[in-house]
Amino acid sequence: MKKNKETLPFFGIPKLLPYIRPYRKMTICMIILGIGVSLADSLYPLFHQYALDHFILPGTLSGLPSFILMYFGLMVIQQTIDLISLFQGGRLEMLIDRDLRDASFHHLQTLSFAYYNQNNVGYIHARVLSDTGKIGELISWRFMDIVWNVSYIVFIFVVMFAMNAHLAFCVLIFVPVIVCLILFFQKRLVFFNRIVRELNARITGHFDEGITGIKSIKTLVIEKTQKDLFHEDSHQMVEKAVKVSHHSALLTSLVTMVSSFALAVVLWQGGILTTEAFMQIGTLSVFMSYAVGLLSPIQELMAAFSALVAIQVNIERYSRLLEEVPNVKDNDDVIEKYGDAFNPKKENWEELHGDIEFKDVTFMYPDGKENVLEHFDLKVEQGTNVAIVGQTGAGKSTLVNLVCRFYEPTEGQILIDGKDVRQRSQLWLHSHLGYVLQNPLLFSGTVRENLKYGNAFATDAQILHALEKTAADTIVRRFDQGLDSQVGEGGDRLSTGEKQLLSITRAVLADPKILILDEATSSVDTITEKKIQQAIRAVIKGRTSFVIAHRLSTIVDADIILVVHDGKIVEKGTHAQLMKQKGEYFQLYTRQYEDWMEV
Repeated sequence: MKKNKETLPFFGIPKLLPYIRPYRKMTICMIILGIGVSLADSLYPLFHQYALDHFILPGTLSGLPSFILMYFGLMVIQQTIDLISLFQGGRLEMLIDRDLRDASFHHLQTLSFAYYNQNNVGYIHARVLSDTGKIGELISWRFMDIVWNVSYIVFIFVVMFAMNAHLAFCVLIFVPVIVCLILFFQKRLVFFNRIVRELNARITGHFDEGITGIKSIKTLVIEKTQKDLFHEDSHQMVEKAVKVSHHSALLTSLVTMVSSFALAVVLWQGGILTTEAFMQIGTLSVFMSYAVGLLSPIQELMAAFSALVAIQVNIERYSRLLEEVPNVKDNDDVIEKYGDAFNPKKENWEELHGDIEFKDVTFMYPDGKENVLEHFDLKVEQGTNVAIVGQTGAGKSTLVNLVCRFYEPTEGQILIDGKDVRQRSQLWLHSHLGYVLQNPLLFSGTVRENLKYGNAFATDAQILHALEKTAADTIVRRFDQGLDSQVGEGGDRLSTGEKQLLSITRAVLADPKILILDEATSSVDTITEKKIQQAIRAVIKGRTSFVIAHRLSTIVDADIILVVHDGKIVEKGTHAQLMKQKGEYFQLYTRQYEDWMEV
């Protein structure tokens, strides 16, 4: 995945406009409210000036009740606006966060297998969870901080220029210095924050692996190794984060120092003007209040700016996720006719018969350097049972990945029922597929809920019939709650064999025209293997099936056996034909038989 290291224009805010636009009324309302709060804040020093010039120095209380009433009224208005702003800000943050997560999860469902092969779970988690939360915070709170502080600074400069242009200019000349400091530190803060975010994603990945792979970690006795790897990334993250903190602290200190100089200049010049009776004490008090008060919004602007710089990295990474293009994608004409995964047009779907043909297919994985298949031809008629065998890592999954259209041929065509698969939608094909994985996945929930992923409209009678057909009914009877029994996270309340049987049952309920079995018996005991084999024989009847087999004794009855070696199809035929050839298949079969006899 190509990573763009260029700084995004305007901190990447334009990329967020599609998510802000639906809430533009709320955003405009918050801007108006923020400006209202800053206007109210900028008026307080004028009240202090009035009190000094009309009550304190003259020594009179004439008009004080009206003054108190106006002051109290301003305070009530300010606090009311502030409260509404907080409510609106919190609501906007949650809505934006929801939309960002929905968009990222939706997009992840459209990406091809190649993306998941090249990016680990921790990296993806950080995009969907951490980055979206930071961006939601930016759009609501950080954005409002900027609006309030900028408008406050503008208001006080308008008032200062109206009261005394000379003193106002004395303060204004320091603003370009602050701007230069911001520009100077921007690139450094972006650079280090980008590294911190990437390291944070790696640390998230360590957590995922440390939790999901805890059994392997303990049985391999690699706790110290994992801890050292985690510690190394964590140490690097602290190191870079400290640099971010140092740069931010230095920037804040420099801005504070510049603001202090501005205050000193106001005292110097204002004192002269007051001494020479060119300006009242109350006016000097206003300038002092504004000069001191200017320090706080500038510091808050710096904090908001630092957060904006840090969040720019989140925007970059989130944008890269949404800009990922699937390796396998339906063209516009296909989508127009058949719909997509989220809006299918099933009324236009043709029936799938099950004839499959590889026609002069050459294939190379997106991250590969050489062809896995070259000018490969194969015809599989409907109802044919194709077995794919070979040593571990030989590339047995390549063919089924192409049949399932998880990848597309580099050259050539794959035809289903005589038509190029690219002329029909992925959802149409996948809706007619049944795929039983080597490591079966069950979702958190009940047995019934898991089986209904195969057929959402299946009745309990149909589910029980499918369970009996696959010899999985004993699993349900073992639980007190039957079909309503919880399978646990990932099906951890069940054994591997039980999960496999339920996966096959789920495929039966789906009634697929094409069935893929990926080493379905490689991780189970002999008794469970026999049960699974019985279930498989019941399921594949009348269907086009591809069986990736580790134990060759399970596929001797296959119609076609394909032997894979170093990613290439080296032999093709029935069990009897291949045994007569005494080639690669003969060697694999006799070796397994000898190993079995020794046991």
